[in-house]
Amino acid sequence: MANLFLKQAKQYVATRPSYPPELFDFIASKTLRHDLAWDVGTGNGQAAASLAKLYKAVVGTDTSAQQLAYASPLPNVRYVHTPADLPLAGIHAAVAQPATVDLITVAQAFHWLDLPRFYAQARSVLRPAQGVLAAWCYTEPRVGAAVDAVFWRLYHGSERYWAPNRRMVDDEYRSADFPFDPVDGESHTGPLEFSTERRMDLGDYLMYITSWSAYQTAKDEGVELLDEATVHEFEAAWGGDGKEVKTVTYPIFLRIGKSIQSSCHQLLFGWIQLHTFHGGAYLGDILHS
Repeated sequence: MANLFLKQAKQYVATRPSYPPELFDFIASKTLRHDLAWDVGTGNGQAAASLAKLYKAVVGTDTSAQQLAYASPLPNVRYVHTPADLPLAGIHAAVAQPATVDLITVAQAFHWLDLPRFYAQARSVLRPAQGVLAAWCYTEPRVGAAVDAVFWRLYHGSERYWAPNRRMVDDEYRSADFPFDPVDGESHTGPLEFSTERRMDLGDYLMYITSWSAYQTAKDEGVELLDEATVHEFEAAWGGDGKEVKTVTYPIFLRIGKSIQSSCHQLLFGWIQLHTFHGGAYLGDILHS
């Protein structure tokens, strides 16, 4: 997954939307403690920076060292470059010890994860009966009828260049396997809807499109998605000379839940804390049995 974004890391930082404070306030209100949060697929550290205002310590991990290079250093945030195949023992050594994490977040990266493997890792480090997992995505931007019509023609025409995982985002994470219980105050695990806005001129908006993994994939195959005709369509729809700054709205969809540990799971975690474990894949099988 990380390789899809290596060539456009700078565009990603410059054009991707930020997440609203009310999203993090809502998530933080669902954890009993605020000692440690783990931001998975942290990228440039955008979500980690917001979590740092609400939790004493944050660990941000990513498989892309290039993305992490754009993360802003903060005193209570630790960034870790983690290989995709890091075993459970490696998670405990590099990220967090078992049963110590109050919150795990996955911002716009949930669809890239090996979910059974990730869920085994999450259950291992989350505090039993208290730890919360929150995963969210934002879907395609909304500007106005004219611009959106051009956008959706481009988006649907680019489908062959998107990785299959992208369908989870198009589905707003609704059909994703999410084996967690609702957090306190909620009757289901979502998706719950939020939104974020960004002010953009046409140049910013087109740069956002160049940050797509699909844009880079198409370019690698010799296809320019933003060809001259398409750019002209956007210019006509945007109006003026493209310098007008418009409000661009991104819908956000959140899945959130907590893991209720059975007595069997608690015994397992106690055993892990007393013994060195080698081979996280097997623990994943146990936890899902």
